[in-house]
Amino acid sequence: MLLAVLLALLLGPAGCPKTEPLSGSGQEPLFRGADRYDFAIVIPAGAVECFWQFAHQSGNFFFSYEVQRATGIGNSRNILATASDPNGFQLGISQEARGQINFLTKETGFYQLCLDNEQNHFGFMHVYLNFGVYYEGFDAENKQPEERKELNNTLEAIEVSIRKLQLHIFHMWRFYNFARMRKGSDSYLLESNYNYVNWWSMAQSCVIVLSGVLQLYFLKRLFNVQTSTRQKC
Repeated sequence: MLLAVLLALLLGPAGCPKTEPLSGSGQEPLFRGADRYDFAIVIPAGAVECFWQFAHQSGNFFFSYEVQRATGIGNSRNILATASDPNGFQLGISQEARGQINFLTKETGFYQLCLDNEQNHFGFMHVYLNFGVYYEGFDAENKQPEERKELNNTLEAIEVSIRKLQLHIFHMWRFYNFARMRKGSDSYLLESNYNYVNWWSMAQSCVIVLSGVLQLYFLKRLFNVQTSTRQKC
């Protein structure tokens, strides 16, 4: 009993990894996770996978996913995706093979994203994820103070143009990820169809060869005349 208590104190509370660890009491700067992520994950049968993304208030949160491959009985690609705020309230839900959940972050904290594969009890799912948060100006912490000196018209116009360019590049990056999702799904579909056609063609070839051999065997027995062993006088 005492050993279990000591191990619990040494290890500390266990939890799921988050994108932005809390800062300690030291002088080291706070490490912040990236604002955008895109990766693929394999969800086992009957399992639930959750992720946490840190976001500041007044941000634009986006979450998109696509099931690229599914196994099991029926090969159903539908998966349950949910998004919740730091207080646990559900902000969006999607139960399709491909979906998006977008919302505005009303408070600062960790937002939870979950993928539920409990409906598929006999196969895994390969899911591509793309989620994150962006802000006006793409900088939520280095906001310019109100008392700063106003820039002249030329520099201000350049700043506005750069921000618009950043916004357009960001949306291009999102469309590029959508294209990657579709390409991955098409690739798995082509591979599956290729294997299906090969195995089905091989099975049909075996059936044709076997039926030909059987037909030849029965025809040979049909025309086979048994010779009599009696001797004529």
